[in-house]
Amino acid sequence: MRAALLLAVGLVGVVQTLAPRPIVRAWTRIAYRDAADVEPREWTYVAARTEGAVLAVVSLGGLYRAATAEPDAEEPPRALDDRTGE
Repeated sequence: MRAALLLAVGLVGVVQTLAPRPIVRAWTRIAYRDAADVEPREWTYVAARTEGAVLAVVSLGGLYRAATAEPDAEEPPRALDDRTGE
């Protein structure tokens, strides 16, 4: 589950890095009632691209750590629950 979330975040980061204008446009439509009157400044796209790159790098690092982690030791057997008998 964690690896799937990291992969999804990484893909969003790559898309945001490669195409920041549609992402900023989408968030602008979500954030404002009348998005037609809003014009983002040019640095907004640079910030979105930087954020995408950070997301991609962090998720790749997390995926690498998850892939190279040693498997957990076997769980000790659980005691039977006296009330349920399981």
